[in-house]
Amino acid sequence: MENLFAFVIGGLYATALFMMLRRSIVKLVIGLMILSNAANLLIFTGGGLVRGAPPLIPEGLYQPVGAIADPLPQALILTAIVISFGVLAFAVVLIHRAYEVIGADDMNEMKSTDL
Repeated sequence: MENLFAFVIGGLYATALFMMLRRSIVKLVIGLMILSNAANLLIFTGGGLVRGAPPLIPEGLYQPVGAIADPLPQALILTAIVISFGVLAFAVVLIHRAYEVIGADDMNEMKSTDL
């Protein structure tokens, strides 16, 4: 199962880089979204795919009994989702403003303007 995730993550990174190298700024933002999803999957897979109980320690014991789920990758992914949403929202507003001023979403046309 983890090998499948490795190929999916590699495909997502390749797709994200391909989209980010396009001339359209909208495709750049789509590539940024895919890149953040690939990073989230990488953190999730790196944390280990274990089906287990919540990491609760019963009263009177010093360690959990049986297999437990690791909460750290889940917390990191939740934080990464919030950060990537903020970056995406900022990028969409920036693109909208640039399109209003320049009138095009082509990166080469944006480079040649003197504002």
